[in-house]
Amino acid sequence: MILQSVAIVFLKAHFLGYPKTIDDFRIMTDKKEITIYDIAEVLGLSPATVSRGLKDHPAINIKTRQRINDTAREMGYRSNSFASNLRKQKTNTIGIIVHELKSQFISSVLAGIEKVATEAGYHLIIAHSSETYRKEAANVHNLFHQRVDGLIASLAFDTTDMGHFEPFVQKGIPVVFFDRVEDFAYGTQVIIDNVKAGFEATAHLAAQGCRRIAHITASLSRNVYAGRLKGYKQALHDYGLHYDANLLFVNDLSEAAALKTARDILSMPTKPDGVFITNDFFAAVFQQAIKDGGLRVPEDIAIVSFNNDAISKIVQPKLTTIDYPGEEMGEKAAQSLIAQLEKKPAATTMDTIIVRSELIIRDSSIHRKV
Repeated sequence: MILQSVAIVFLKAHFLGYPKTIDDFRIMTDKKEITIYDIAEVLGLSPATVSRGLKDHPAINIKTRQRINDTAREMGYRSNSFASNLRKQKTNTIGIIVHELKSQFISSVLAGIEKVATEAGYHLIIAHSSETYRKEAANVHNLFHQRVDGLIASLAFDTTDMGHFEPFVQKGIPVVFFDRVEDFAYGTQVIIDNVKAGFEATAHLAAQGCRRIAHITASLSRNVYAGRLKGYKQALHDYGLHYDANLLFVNDLSEAAALKTARDILSMPTKPDGVFITNDFFAAVFQQAIKDGGLRVPEDIAIVSFNNDAISKIVQPKLTTIDYPGEEMGEKAAQSLIAQLEKKPAATTMDTIIVRSELIIRDSSIHRKV
């Protein structure tokens, strides 16, 4: 039916003397995709000349190139780079899977990826899992069938089975995992030393004189939170403090969870005098809730959080936090992937890249008893 309609259009064009102008083509083609043959017909040039002109080929006179490009723009021509790339077995597209989009950390990672990818001539397709394995697996499947050249991914809370990445393994398509990773015999990992960061956060509280230090974190099946818990426990041990399972709070780091955790701590007969929280937004909500409940920060309870998001510098007192350099992590992830795609000598599909983190000390943790 579509072929029949196209044939009728071109028969009309032949007998009526179409097309003479760009407007004729607009009438004739309606919603038909404009081709280089259409542009050539209007300009009285060969399709080969139009093709070269659209690619800015130096063999075509600069004025002719300008005329070709102006006409193409007026006619609404779109280059079919997808078909061209498929012929080359390359789409110049990188797929990205993140666990959420509303995080400042993820936004900064994406900024780093975009900066490096754009400079290297790659486009991005971004998908998010909404913290579910099911949606993550569907996104991985879709990006594979969209023929992305490579994939950058951060895992959802509940991802343990890595089978959905197997098609990439089988095709030798490079994958770089960042931040949230899993033991998997394929792909580069870009992470921070979460054990070290957890140790430094807890050790700082202990050095301030805190003796009952709580830890608020998320799913311990994820490497980032398991690592920070390990560092927390190591710091307690090194400072001669007892690990108390009642001071470990595991939740989804949402606003509702922050308010509930604050209520739980306020109701404790013996309250913690320090708390290490693995997320700045959660820490900001928690801090305000315990202040509303009558505790002073840092005099009654000192707080260290994680990420160094903008909110950590706005709340009062300002939050001591672990600086988690998202943009640098994104840049390193993109650099690693592109090096593998371009088969640079040092590129490898199995590597771990450690990005530096740093404790930023502010007023929320300077634990002065008054």
